[in-house]
Amino acid sequence: MDLDLKFNKPELRIEIDRAKAREMGVEVRDIAQTLQLLYGEQRFGYFIKDGKQYFVIGEAIRSARDEPTDLKGITVRNEAGEPVQLDNLVHTSFESSPPQLYRYDRWASATFSASPSPGVTIGEGIEAMRSIADEVLDDTYSTSLAGVSKEFSESSGNLMFAFLLALVLVYLALSAQFESFRDPFTIMLTVPLAIGGAILALWLLGHTLNIFSEIGMIVLVGIVTKNGILIVEFANQRRLQGLSIREAAIDAAAQRFRPILMTSMATILGALPIALALGGASTSRIPMGVAIIGGLTFSLVLTLYVIPVLYTIITSKKDKKLVEEKIRTDA
Repeated sequence: MDLDLKFNKPELRIEIDRAKAREMGVEVRDIAQTLQLLYGEQRFGYFIKDGKQYFVIGEAIRSARDEPTDLKGITVRNEAGEPVQLDNLVHTSFESSPPQLYRYDRWASATFSASPSPGVTIGEGIEAMRSIADEVLDDTYSTSLAGVSKEFSESSGNLMFAFLLALVLVYLALSAQFESFRDPFTIMLTVPLAIGGAILALWLLGHTLNIFSEIGMIVLVGIVTKNGILIVEFANQRRLQGLSIREAAIDAAAQRFRPILMTSMATILGALPIALALGGASTSRIPMGVAIIGGLTFSLVLTLYVIPVLYTIITSKKDKKLVEEKIRTDA
């Protein structure tokens, strides 16, 4: 964790006691001028020597102004011309001020920069910081996010909407292609498999669920469904050739294994440079590559077993319903 507000510049603060100065007959202006002469490096003039110009600056020597107790040796005259010790007319206090003060949105601000611990997501870190801020800061303070945290907070809702929209669009496109609502449903069941594989890969490799990994999951929606399309499409063709539902599903998984393997491996190899952070400023995109590779690998293995089983179950129910409707019509 890093903080850009550092109180590492101690200073001595001197305040004039106006009431006491009035009692002792000392003008506040005289006190201010005396302090200015002691500490202000006031310039009185200049002189020229050997062709060079030198400034004349009035200030107490270093040894006479290093400690607050040095004010006891300084006097200022009152209205009666009597000397009064300067430390009787002022109050001194030590303070620590930041060397520079930053501003955010025209307010004085301090920026906390931190990285999540292993196994902690950015979302969990934001919630923890907000909880701490509610406990420590009062109503006079306000907080806001910046950088990656701000992008994550603003885009989380948009990414969820984009993910759901991608699911709907893919489902509608498949429904139009297959002229059915059951076959696309079977194909869309590859998406949970891919998402589960992506989350498992992120967890195993110690990455968090952030903007880039969520983008990778949205990409998976369009990529992994092609495995289901290959199997369901070929199974429908085999059924038209006279095979049973079970035989068509098994044959489709066996015959489409090579195309599924080739397309999946091509995509995995394409995402490998992202996961390995090859290239400048690519470290932040590692979770996206890991999510894509993990989701594709996981779905590649399970799709060949899960999709044929689901196709057999869902299509069998569909055929049974069609048979019952035909019987009623004939009757």
